[in-house]
Amino acid sequence: MLRMRDRVFRLGTGAVMALALVGPANSEEFGSSEPRKAMKPQKASAPVPLLDWTGFYVGAHTGFGRGSTGAALSDPVIGTTSSVFSGVGGGVQAGYNVQLPSGLLLGVEADMTFPNYLTSNSVVSSLATARSDVTEQWDYVGTARGRIGYANGAWLAYATGGLARAGERFVNTPGAGSDEKDIHVRLGWAAGAGLEYAFAPHWSVRLEYLYSQFGRANILFPSGTQYASSLDFQSIRIGLNRKVDRPGTGNWTPNTALADPKSDRWEIHGQTTYLPQGYPAFRAPYTGPNSLTPAPQAQATWSNSLFLNARLWEGGAVYFNPELLQGFGLSDTVGLAGFASGEAQKSNFPYPHYNTSRLFLRQTFGFGSEQEELASGPTQLGEKVDVSRLTLQAGKFAVLDVFDGNAYAKDTRKDFINWSMWAPGAFDYSADKVGLSYGVTAELNQKRWALRSGYFLMQSASNSNSFDTNVFERGTYVLELETRYSLFSQPGKLRTIAWLDSAYSGSYRETLDNPALNLDISLTRTGRIKYGYVINLEQALTDDIGLFSRWSWNDGKTEIMAFTDIDASLSMGTSIKGTKWSRPDDTIGLGGAINSLSKDHRDFIAAGGLGILIGDGALNYRAERILETYYAYALTKQVTLTADYQLVTNPAYNADRGPVHIFSGRLHGEF
Repeated sequence: MLRMRDRVFRLGTGAVMALALVGPANSEEFGSSEPRKAMKPQKASAPVPLLDWTGFYVGAHTGFGRGSTGAALSDPVIGTTSSVFSGVGGGVQAGYNVQLPSGLLLGVEADMTFPNYLTSNSVVSSLATARSDVTEQWDYVGTARGRIGYANGAWLAYATGGLARAGERFVNTPGAGSDEKDIHVRLGWAAGAGLEYAFAPHWSVRLEYLYSQFGRANILFPSGTQYASSLDFQSIRIGLNRKVDRPGTGNWTPNTALADPKSDRWEIHGQTTYLPQGYPAFRAPYTGPNSLTPAPQAQATWSNSLFLNARLWEGGAVYFNPELLQGFGLSDTVGLAGFASGEAQKSNFPYPHYNTSRLFLRQTFGFGSEQEELASGPTQLGEKVDVSRLTLQAGKFAVLDVFDGNAYAKDTRKDFINWSMWAPGAFDYSADKVGLSYGVTAELNQKRWALRSGYFLMQSASNSNSFDTNVFERGTYVLELETRYSLFSQPGKLRTIAWLDSAYSGSYRETLDNPALNLDISLTRTGRIKYGYVINLEQALTDDIGLFSRWSWNDGKTEIMAFTDIDASLSMGTSIKGTKWSRPDDTIGLGGAINSLSKDHRDFIAAGGLGILIGDGALNYRAERILETYYAYALTKQVTLTADYQLVTNPAYNADRGPVHIFSGRLHGEF
């Protein structure tokens, strides 16, 4: 329970700042086109700046950090090392400025910076002897600083300095016994300088350099091993700030509150989603390495996202999606093929971790004639485009950002939560442990149909964060045909997807046929082909009721590379808006899924093999069956509270275990 409370407490880090960002966001140009009225000459007065920097602000930042350390270990054998660590990180900040009539600016600011989701980027040092193996890892760096600068119109130059704090984990793996862990906080100082530009009345962007130096850490583990280290850290980062005017101040306008008028050049969107889950104890005569724990448990995840979208030229735009991800999936995200939460990634983060989840270019070529309006959204600039068009996209994004759309079951932050409901379970598409990849896509759109194709880099190994750079020799190839029709005057869409993976992967049957391999499928890895298909249907019955269904299949001969241990999956359900009970923004969802394995795959698991998410050590095979229902209650237009229930029968295809009753909540805000 203490561990659980600690995790829940840490999940609250940055929550207030995340919710403070929830509000519409766009821009307007400075100045006014209205003519000035003639006025009598008056005495000269102090000039009024175009922008008043005085006030409270919140924001986010990302950048490159580099640190250095010197460490010594004694157990009693002495070992020493010095090392440098670096990587991209990100975080949040908040502060208050006072601008004097002279242009002098005084301010205070507090910030928190977190490492990215790659473990290697947060490891400060590793040091080993014959008896001990110690790893030092940083979880966050925070500062509380003063700022002094000079503001000239939309520009601000400043210097900054103050206190610093670093949170770290020290883990010792002794030669005998279990791991020893020490959570440690260092105090120190920080100093730096920056340049900030206000590109709209309430929005500014900055470039900042910051150096931090911390006191020495002296760690004594229960085994008697001693570890000491120094630490300094420096970063150069880009930040985005949103000025928040208080009611009663000269800049506050009641009709906009946190909003700015629109610009056709850029848009800013954001979201925050907190998703706790839990279940009571269930029947389980045995438990394996990748089993869902039969004892009662509860876990939670928290995600905070910004979507920064800008037009570059006619038809061209860049999309940037930085995120902070935090939390744990049930049983560290194993034990179910159709896992219970799409927000629970395959990497578990006790503190927030930064990720550049999306960064891509999109170019649209219109062919003229009829046009349609594309609604503004997190990954879509609002605009009018030709219905007949070609869209090219390249960069970092998720395969399912482009393929397998569905109006009723697509977004785990808004509708169904289970992996088998919002995605085609047997589609083993390219993705790292947080669901992203690098690729290029092309879409030819017509009024009644669309044809999409894409190529994505493949992971270098199953369930990994590294990608195979043998371009085109290794990768995921996807082709989708979407047809649009009307049934009884209601719109419908049918999507058919064919896909092929060329990957460095292992074979279930070859592993089983060679007892000397001891079920280690990695020893059979070589270049192999996996293929499959998806059929995806959405059909509106009325303006408020819709149906959806997916059928997906793969050949099931080689190990799963990225998604989950499913070789065939059928899901279907309905989505109902609350118009009939005077709650038009509420939604009820009800659906079910049946997942299954190929013969080679099930034989491998039954023999004691481990998949990405499943492996009980034994298997009494039955199809995994999932029932999910939710009610999404709209607190406001931008904030939704959801209650969700899932019943999982034969979890991980094992009739000896379960059923499992999973209860979830979800608080989602967006702008």
